[in-house]
Amino acid sequence: MKYLESFFIALFVFCLGLQLPANGQTIPKEKLIALTPQWEGERFEDGRPRVPDHILERMEHVTIEEAWGIIRREGYDNQFEGGEWKILHPDEPIVGRALTATYSPARPGVQAYIDRQGEKADRSGPPNTWPIDMLKEGDVYVADGYGKVKDGTLIGDRLGNTIYANSGNGVVLHGSSRDREGLAEIDGFNAFVRDWHPSYIREMMLIGLNSPTRVGSVTVIPGDVVLAKQDGVIFIPAHLAERVVSRSEVIRARDTFAHERVRSGTYTAGQMDTEWTQAIEEDFIQWVEKNADRLKEELGVSQITIDDMLEE
Repeated sequence: MKYLESFFIALFVFCLGLQLPANGQTIPKEKLIALTPQWEGERFEDGRPRVPDHILERMEHVTIEEAWGIIRREGYDNQFEGGEWKILHPDEPIVGRALTATYSPARPGVQAYIDRQGEKADRSGPPNTWPIDMLKEGDVYVADGYGKVKDGTLIGDRLGNTIYANSGNGVVLHGSSRDREGLAEIDGFNAFVRDWHPSYIREMMLIGLNSPTRVGSVTVIPGDVVLAKQDGVIFIPAHLAERVVSRSEVIRARDTFAHERVRSGTYTAGQMDTEWTQAIEEDFIQWVEKNADRLKEELGVSQITIDDMLEE
């Protein structure tokens, strides 16, 4: 019986990708690279795609609808998670690169195995601190706590301070958090959680770290770009991040032009909602030239996109 129990524990952990090598990864770097083959840019040491900071800065202006439409056309139908999110600061978006963690209801034999692997990897503190220790500047801590609220508080204000110190960013938790008032005092920190609860985390175990995870109806890959706004959270594959910001800036400019021209009576709504004529396209180019500074300052349209529109 003891042999069978050990066998099933090992099989369970292996299937979940919990082999922790010396560097503390849950899956080898080459496997993470294999999961993101379309990314051709820089990577972190752990294998995650490192979407450039300037793309993340532009992403803050992207709407959920713009991002959803663009990646859906690329075949990514399951990247948005709405529903009931409790947002620490509803008017502040979260944008960054996903570093993931997956939790499951505790089971003694498996928990003991995880603890031993943590010791071998020279990890300190309880397992719910391990992902936080791995955070880099610009990361978003994304955790699947299977929606647990009572006794499912993945962070409080102490861990929140550490998260912000390590990443300068916030969290998206398919679970709960405690210490809402304390977290609100961390300048620049934001959190999307399923609920708030005063309890402490208990009877949960970390079964995945920096590996694919699930947030509601979405499969999240480490290195995905997180865009969290009042409508919900969308997880953008790293190789599509630049396309999303570039295309959304064009959409934003064209929508603004259309709204202004309809309000002024220059064109009808029907003319704006169908394929534009050559005359309208030329009018749009002239409008972009005249409003370039406003597009950059008020709408977050990059100079690169403005130049591209003028060259078309």
